[in-house]
Amino acid sequence: MTRKILPGPNKLALAIAAVLLPGSLLAQAQEPLRMPALEVVGSDEDAILRQTGASVVVDREQIERVQPTSTEDVLRRIPGVNAKTEEESAIVSNIGLRGLSASESKSLVLEDGVPVAPGLFIGNDRYFNPRIQRMERIEVLKGSSSLRYGPSTIGGVINYVTKTPDDGIAATARVGSWNTQELNVEAGGRSPSEDAFAGFVATHVSSDGFMDKGYEMSDLMFKSGVSVGANQSLGFKFSWHENDANISYRGLFLDDYLNGETYNPAPDDYYLTDRKGFDLNHEWNISESATLKTLAYWSEVTRDYWRYNVDTAASNEAGRWVYTDDLTGNNRTFDRLGVESRLMLDHALFGLENQAEFGLRVMKEEANDTRIRATRNQDRTGTNDRHRLDVAESVAAYVHNRFVVSERLTVTPGLRVEAYEQDRTVLTQNNDSATTRNTEFLPGIGATFQLASVAQVYGGYYRAFSPASNGVALDGLADQNLDGERSDNLELGVRGRSGNFTYDVTAFYMDFSNQVVTGNTDPNLSQSNAGETLHYGVEGAVAYDIGQGFSVDANMTWVPVSEFRTGELDGNRLPYAPEYLANLSLNYSAGNLAAALSATHRGEQYGDPENTVEIPDGAAGGIWGGQLPSYTVLDLTAQYQVSPQLRVQGAIKNLTDEQYITGLRQGIYVGPERSFEIGLTYRY
Repeated sequence: MTRKILPGPNKLALAIAAVLLPGSLLAQAQEPLRMPALEVVGSDEDAILRQTGASVVVDREQIERVQPTSTEDVLRRIPGVNAKTEEESAIVSNIGLRGLSASESKSLVLEDGVPVAPGLFIGNDRYFNPRIQRMERIEVLKGSSSLRYGPSTIGGVINYVTKTPDDGIAATARVGSWNTQELNVEAGGRSPSEDAFAGFVATHVSSDGFMDKGYEMSDLMFKSGVSVGANQSLGFKFSWHENDANISYRGLFLDDYLNGETYNPAPDDYYLTDRKGFDLNHEWNISESATLKTLAYWSEVTRDYWRYNVDTAASNEAGRWVYTDDLTGNNRTFDRLGVESRLMLDHALFGLENQAEFGLRVMKEEANDTRIRATRNQDRTGTNDRHRLDVAESVAAYVHNRFVVSERLTVTPGLRVEAYEQDRTVLTQNNDSATTRNTEFLPGIGATFQLASVAQVYGGYYRAFSPASNGVALDGLADQNLDGERSDNLELGVRGRSGNFTYDVTAFYMDFSNQVVTGNTDPNLSQSNAGETLHYGVEGAVAYDIGQGFSVDANMTWVPVSEFRTGELDGNRLPYAPEYLANLSLNYSAGNLAAALSATHRGEQYGDPENTVEIPDGAAGGIWGGQLPSYTVLDLTAQYQVSPQLRVQGAIKNLTDEQYITGLRQGIYVGPERSFEIGLTYRY
């Protein structure tokens, strides 16, 4: 596809770059400047083959084929990933990998190598979910290769790679069911010498939402880069996000769900989020054998959650939630500041070809947590009856070395160390405070072996951990003496290509110890490192190019064991960890037309650790449990390139109008009904 490049956007982009980056730094480049960034898998042709763990890279073409509303629309199609979507735009993130509960993620989520969860050590990892409209590709990395990242890499690492806007301007407009209206604009340009660029991606979406869970979201990302001399480059990214959503923890009562009701069970509750962030990347090609990458980042996430109290007796009598005039705002602000450097060094230790990587990260997180008591007529103002300040400071270092033993065999040992200190101060409790410290040593080793031209065997062992957050580690303003939640992970897989057929099959084993559980025989401790869980299974993906424009993609995950191994829950399956996950897509691409019919299947799963089978009806149950039935959702998508500048696209989501349950909390979360979308993209 050719693009017409106009001089206007180029001049505008360069003017912005000139303001941000001094002109004296501009230098002639031999090839177009690439935005320096920390990648998880990488974009080189052999990037996946270098990984000692299972890896998936979803590129821009694949993302556009899905026509996603959220990142979870893409993630749920990846082997081993379970997404517990609470509403169609996935404002709140619920992702589980390889049998880990989707309600308590133990996987690290990054954007351009930067943590996006509001708090890695201070919690919570669900309060911000990046927008799919700004993404170029998605990298998912599991197994021993994820040792370079942390914390919370027990399930693996998800890295969203943002777009670097192309030369020119592209505008996409999309409308759909529930009065959904979306506008996305990308604009960018490069200098004549290709050594500087700048551009932005801006999105605005408004929707009444399925079940009247309306939202209005604005998202802006600006990126620029410049060459510095012959061997250095700088990259800068600013992002701003704001979303006002009419959502809540409340779901439907059972009878209303069975009757097919689709009203908003909490019409006056609101979840208000905004996020600002700056990333600064520097890449220095010291020599042909040494490269140093440094990333500095800052972000601030504000999450105000306004919820009305309920009258339990009146709710049970009415068969749906009945609210009082008492309003509570659980309002939190999370700040993060970090610097990370990585040195990649090629050397000849033991007479072998080696690639070493050394990393160091220093990070500080702060959370300002207030609870505002108000009433309906106070317009979200009232009394702050709980005010807490949480701080976590951490230092992480790692080293790994890839030994190229032969043309067929590589071995990669590594070690990561994470040291962190957590502090909590309660301002509404005479400024009382408490502190705890912890250090984790995380070894690992992985290998790849080229068994044949069509088959590479890979695998390894590594230890991962997830820290107990401040609220758990310092519960009651007492050091609960908790170690990090640890997992010893094993993996063995084979991947390859033969003609039009590609495949990747992986067996995995995760022995998860030190899980934090509530309750303890010691009255001085409210938390303990007493929990153990065991997870093992197989995930596999295949793709086949049939010919005549047709192709098939399929994957399946089987997790026969994902269960508690200690205490009263011994033998129970983890919640939101179905035994079976499967995806199947029939694709067609010929000429200017591309289309796909895809199916996503989720097996039965429990909504609580007690493995309750019956879903209760009524408000007295509090946090609800029960068994969620299996379901399969079909989507039909298509796009047609009318001209080099114009593309039209359309989608029917949930083609068969399947009624299904996506989650249970204080009621039933209902999966979106059949919906329609149509849009167009124009480039100039």
